[in-house]
Amino acid sequence: MAEHPRPVRLAIVNDYELVVAGVAALLEPFRERVEVVELDSRTPVVSDVDVVLYDSFGQVQGDRIDVDGLLQDTDARLVVFSWNVQPEIVQRSLDNGATAYASKGISAEELVSLIERVHRGETVTPVVTTPEESGEFGRWPGEELGLSQREAEVLALITQGLSNDEIAKHAYLGINTVKTYIRTLYRKIEVTRRAQAVAFGIEHGFRPDRVRHVDGRTQRQR
Repeated sequence: MAEHPRPVRLAIVNDYELVVAGVAALLEPFRERVEVVELDSRTPVVSDVDVVLYDSFGQVQGDRIDVDGLLQDTDARLVVFSWNVQPEIVQRSLDNGATAYASKGISAEELVSLIERVHRGETVTPVVTTPEESGEFGRWPGEELGLSQREAEVLALITQGLSNDEIAKHAYLGINTVKTYIRTLYRKIEVTRRAQAVAFGIEHGFRPDRVRHVDGRTQRQR
């Protein structure tokens, strides 16, 4: 009888602990196919993994990742996971060292299949080609307050101190789109000024975390 292949060993990376934990929770039913062995917030991967899933929420996009610093000279393959799926961003991310690029419009089972394909050596790019078609996957700060993932990401970037122009460049959004998200999120969190939004973000978990979970152990770092 042929030996059953072992699960793909996966690390999930994002600046927010809630985000990586949310992705891991959605992949848990598929643990016989994908084993999540490390969750990292603002820390490089240290485990022996096959694939690193980089969630771009509140972070630089895939074309600006420090891939060598993230992978620490391992043989792991990098998958960028984002709702920014414009073809030019996807291609620049692949040129930067990513093996694959996945849209948040896919289901957990589709993501598992993609991870398996990447582990087999395939280069995978998203079918979705516009941000408007891409969905929301996992969890994010402000979800319980009714913020969409895009609104939450803009608030996270405001909390990090970015200006509107910097947010537009960081997230590859038009400046008018950024302003629209700001108006809608301000209304939802009941603030009118940027300083109030920053204070709200600090109080409600929109500052980046620095924590690592490896094989069930939590390591918080300063």
